Amino acid sequence: MPLLYSPSPSPKHSMNKPAGKKSSGDGSITQNRKAFHDYFVEQRFEAGLVLEGWEVKSLRAGKVQLRDTYVLLKDGEAFLIGALINPLTSASTHIHADPTRIRKLLLHKREIAKLVGAIERKGYTAVALALYWKKGRVKCEIGLAKGKKQHDKRDAEKDRDWERDRQRLMKGR
Repeated sequence: MPLLYSPSPSPKHSMNKPAGKKSSGDGSITQNRKAFHDYFVEQRFEAGLVLEGWEVKSLRAGKVQLRDTYVLLKDGEAFLIGALINPLTSASTHIHADPTRIRKLLLHKREIAKLVGAIERKGYTAVALALYWKKGRVKCEIGLAKGKKQHDKRDAEKDRDWERDRQRLMKGR
């Protein structure tokens, strides 16, 4: 059988990206479930995150933890404190990777002003709720939250248990 000539691929079908494969643009990296247990989250903000190259690689590998993470507002800027991004073992040897370094958050001035007003005047706390990919960039979801008291946590747990039992009862019928 003779070898047929195939024309070069059209610009629409690039060789760099396989057709039909979803890019890493949209998807969750990690969530801070403890924040929902400890706080009433009342308002959410989306912020960009200033990262180094090794941190992005670690995020792609899922080596991140947001358990005791909060947002510090200082001099009109927002910083993420307490986020743990573990470096990969294959990270470069000439870079000193600090897993718990303070990372800058990218927010608009009016969003920072809103956060500052709520935190200083109304006693709110800003906590990191999730990290996710959006159009190839890492985004951090920030929650403006009020702390829960111990009895609030117990009430939420009772409600969750009752809802689970109710679902079991309804499923059994």
